[in-house]
Amino acid sequence: MNLKTVLGQLRILAIIEGISYLLFAFTMPLKYKYEIGTPNKIIGMIHGFLFIAYCIWVVRIAFQKKWTTRITFLCLVASLVPFATFVVDSKLLKKEN
Repeated sequence: MNLKTVLGQLRILAIIEGISYLLFAFTMPLKYKYEIGTPNKIIGMIHGFLFIAYCIWVVRIAFQKKWTTRITFLCLVASLVPFATFVVDSKLLKKEN
């Protein structure tokens, strides 16, 4: 992955966003079952920032590369489903590179 290209940046962002989503899901039981809210708050803010950055990057690249509505939609929806950004990276973004 080439970090100098916006597509390479999106691929890295997709992986990091996916990891942050999983970490955020892991901190939920800490918050609600064990009443330890600090990890959830920290990971939640990081995940929120990465989620927004990922969505902005998808839209930016969609316009730049003239992606179809289908590909753009799949990339955006992937940010809402656990593990989906990993799938999008391997199935769609890797092929674009």
